[in-house]
Amino acid sequence: MTAKKREKSDGKDIVLRKPVTLKQLAELLGLAPATISLVVNRSRVADTIPQETKNRIFEAVEKYKYRPSFFARSLRAQRSFTIGVIVPEVSEGYSASVISGVEDHLLQAGYFYFVASHRHRADLVDEYPRLFLERSVDGMIAVDTPWTFSLSVPVVTVSGHNRVNGVTNVILDHALAAELALKHLRQLGHRNIAFIKGQEFSSDTAVRWSNIERKARQMGLAIDPSLVAQLQGESPTPQPGYEATKRLLASRKSFTALFAFNDISAMGAIRALRQANLRVPHDVSVVGFDDIESAAYQNPALTTVRQPLRKMGRIAAETLLRRINRSRNDGNAEAMVDPELVVRDTTAAPGRGSQT
Repeated sequence: MTAKKREKSDGKDIVLRKPVTLKQLAELLGLAPATISLVVNRSRVADTIPQETKNRIFEAVEKYKYRPSFFARSLRAQRSFTIGVIVPEVSEGYSASVISGVEDHLLQAGYFYFVASHRHRADLVDEYPRLFLERSVDGMIAVDTPWTFSLSVPVVTVSGHNRVNGVTNVILDHALAAELALKHLRQLGHRNIAFIKGQEFSSDTAVRWSNIERKARQMGLAIDPSLVAQLQGESPTPQPGYEATKRLLASRKSFTALFAFNDISAMGAIRALRQANLRVPHDVSVVGFDDIESAAYQNPALTTVRQPLRKMGRIAAETLLRRINRSRNDGNAEAMVDPELVVRDTTAAPGRGSQT
């Protein structure tokens, strides 16, 4: 069923296979070309086609390497089947995990996507939406990016906390996250707890810190301002966490536990504690946030608040495509996901060697 022709390269014969056309595939299966097109393009009308027929079509598509014409599909649907994704940066941790979830769903749905990193530059945050629109994207996903734009296409944010018309926010239950971490430390016997806040530009910094303060008050845990350090700089490495912990240690205030803004900063904190001859967790317990893939493989393995980042990315992509398919503006909305405490080896009851 595939057309073949021979060409010579360096004296050797190479067989080039030309993929089958829609008409050829229809003749092979004994079906109408329109039926195959509906199934391959995942049209909603295809729901009325028997599953056995759809299975036959997908098997033949795979076997004969049939590829539908992108231009014909785009013209029929009046869409580009392309999504724009905006992130602060792409590195190990938050953004990469969310993008993996976005990719999982978009590829399955037959969508292509562009990723642009703004590096926390306000001019790029303003410019990228326009550039994506010029490339005729069907919608946008903004990850950990301050979003204030109401656009002509649907937008879904991950960790976006601004209410904007036409934008759906996928967010974590930060109140529950703060409760899980603080309750765990309090039950272990910790009362003097140090904190590392996120950078001012991070979308989650303010909402996470306000929930930590509120939950600490409810639990009767006093927060000493001199035991609160904020991440500085834009580096996505453990360095800002390392430097923040050095500042905490320099204050000479005692603490037996440290709750870091994310896993990356917690890794930097552990290095600073070790350099100060403090053992984790015997002298100081450490809790991270996110549960990135490498958290379980640290030495010791990191106790952390799991933020289901990949799931959040998948929810963002699913939500965006639903809105695109409905072809209407649903106004603002929120999709909240729950965190989970993952207890590993960096937390324990205060030991005899704890800071005093």
